[in-house]
Amino acid sequence: MTARGGVTVRYGLLILLAGMILVPFLGIILAALHPAGSPISGLSIPDHWSWGNFSRAWERGNFTALMRSSALITFCVVPLAVILATLAAYGLTVLKVWGNRKLSAGFVLGLTLPVELVVVALYFNLREVGLTNSYLGVILAEAALFMPFGVYWMQAHFSSVPDELVEAARIDGARDLIVLVRVLLPVSWPAITTLSVLYFMWSWNQFLLVLVMMQDPSRRNAPTGLGFFVGQYSTDIPLLSAACLIVIAPIVAVYLTFQRSFVNGITQGAIKG
Repeated sequence: MTARGGVTVRYGLLILLAGMILVPFLGIILAALHPAGSPISGLSIPDHWSWGNFSRAWERGNFTALMRSSALITFCVVPLAVILATLAAYGLTVLKVWGNRKLSAGFVLGLTLPVELVVVALYFNLREVGLTNSYLGVILAEAALFMPFGVYWMQAHFSSVPDELVEAARIDGARDLIVLVRVLLPVSWPAITTLSVLYFMWSWNQFLLVLVMMQDPSRRNAPTGLGFFVGQYSTDIPLLSAACLIVIAPIVAVYLTFQRSFVNGITQGAIKG
């Protein structure tokens, strides 16, 4: 195969994959713009654009309270989990604290544990200390569940940083915290941004954990509210599609805002390799 033929195949594959993602998304958008209660078949363009479906879905789904809860949980989980993961990875990779290899293996093992396996035990543990049905309990639980990936991610990044940078800072008399803040963090923003975006998506989409921990429906997040919305309006496809778009809109906005940094963080290791 010639070089030109290889490029054509690669671009064709990318277009195919993009179409597989974008076509269903386009179908949801078109469905949301049909009149409420109308039957939907395929990618049909509505005769009348019903933008009011979004306001009706927002009111009937009580999304004001649900989006407020989602924002509160997510904007607390992301910085807390990122800071803890960065500090842990710094201690394990750069400072090489006692038992760093065993601790690193423990975090890697944590990547294999699904939420479904620990959510029941986690519920009873948090209930003993009065942290169920509270935002604090959900925030701490999500931050803990996200830690294995975050530590692994930041360890991989710190391992790719030249040792000469750290050694030069220590020769100049910089303490450990100064080395992290002044030397490593400035070159780590792509990795940190990527991790933050991933944490945002995971926290915003969290369903089972919030469903179990929060007994008050008004304090649950948007995806759990959407689950109950589906049960009530499963036959009203336009209204259901509008509710789905409301829930995923913040994720799309965050990704588009940090797209360049996100892609740089994903490809950073490959470029250095």
